[in-house]
Amino acid sequence: MKPLRILVPIDFSAGSEAALEMATSLARDSGGSLILTHVEIIPLSAAGGEYLYAIPEPPTEELLAKLNAVAVPDSQVPVERRLLAGDPADAIIHLAETEGADMIVMGTHGRRGLTRLLMGSVAEAVVRAAPCPVLTVKQPAHVVA
Repeated sequence: MKPLRILVPIDFSAGSEAALEMATSLARDSGGSLILTHVEIIPLSAAGGEYLYAIPEPPTEELLAKLNAVAVPDSQVPVERRLLAGDPADAIIHLAETEGADMIVMGTHGRRGLTRLLMGSVAEAVVRAAPCPVLTVKQPAHVVA
C-alpha cells in the first residue's frame, strides 16, 4: 500500500475526533501523513435585502491555537495543520485538490429533517465534489455512565 496523504477536517466535535482516530490508524498502517484543517466560516451580512460575504479576515490566533492543540492519537504519524476561512465544503475540496490528498476522512453530525435542510451538510457536499475518496465517520453515540 502506498503512503496516503489524508485530509482530516476538524470542527472540534466528537465526530471529528472519531474521524481523526480513524485517519490516524489509516495513515499509520500505510506509512502516510495527515493534513488537519479547520475552516473558519465567513459570516454573511445583509445589505439591501441581499446577502454579501464579508471580507475574509486572517484566521484568528485563537482558532490556530485550538487547531495546534488537537492531539493526534499516534505521535509517529506526520501531521500538517491548515487554518482556512470560507465556505467549509468549498475550502475542504480546494485544499484536497491543491495538496494532492489521496483521501478525506471526516466526521458527520447525523442531522436529519429540518435541521439538515436549514444547515445543509458539509460532509454531503464534500462527498459529491471531492477529487478523491471520502470516508465519513458517524458521530459516536453518547455513552451513559
